Amino acid sequence: MANSPSGDSMTERIVRVLETFTAERSMQTTAEIGRRAELPSSSAHRIVDELVAAGLLERDEDRRVHLGLRLWELALRGSTALRLRQAALPHMERVQALIRQHTQLAVLEQDEALFLERLSHPDAGANITRIAGRLPLHASSSGLVLLAHSPAELRDRVLAGPLRAVARETVTDAARLRRLLSEVRRSGVAVAPGSIEAVSTGVAVPIRDAGEVVAALSVVLPREMPPDAAIAALREAARAIELALRADRR
Repeated sequence: MANSPSGDSMTERIVRVLETFTAERSMQTTAEIGRRAELPSSSAHRIVDELVAAGLLERDEDRRVHLGLRLWELALRGSTALRLRQAALPHMERVQALIRQHTQLAVLEQDEALFLERLSHPDAGANITRIAGRLPLHASSSGLVLLAHSPAELRDRVLAGPLRAVARETVTDAARLRRLLSEVRRSGVAVAPGSIEAVSTGVAVPIRDAGEVVAALSVVLPREMPPDAAIAALREAARAIELALRADRR
């Protein structure tokens, strides 16, 4: 791809355009996209027009822009995330029916926990997680599981900080976090009370595929709810998901 006068490639500019969209900011004007992507107005209009023509972006009747269905379609083709979600979903439903709280599936993506699925219950407590949302690895139970089983280089990079406090009880001390990760590897479960929200406790277990941890399965419990039943349900579901992934490889 040809570079711009500033040295960035067309691919880098397209990625910056797409990254301006978030769960909270799903509709934008082209001018807003250009400003957030740090692009000249002419470049922003040209790139947005080309992405709209390709179906990766769409415009509404007010000419506000949002992500297109074509982008969603392409992302799902042959996706390992889709394979994982399909294997996990029936077993997540059983956990959610039993525990009656938020049940989530997350993977490691660019040093963050990316949530592929979330099932909720009308009686469930507080939870800020969204599908396709991200949380810092050190701050959530899912992230702790993924970080504990990640390559040493990634762990060292995260532990080097900065470790942002998402809530008052988020572990931000590197030495304490290192000990916590060791305990997660030893016990096979992460329990994180108050790490994201003071009123909640995150509980997560690893999911393995071909011997490697590829995801974390978690529930978000009210702070006063004991985690034992959730841990048992998550472990049973993780084993079932691993069997489903193994069968899918045959």
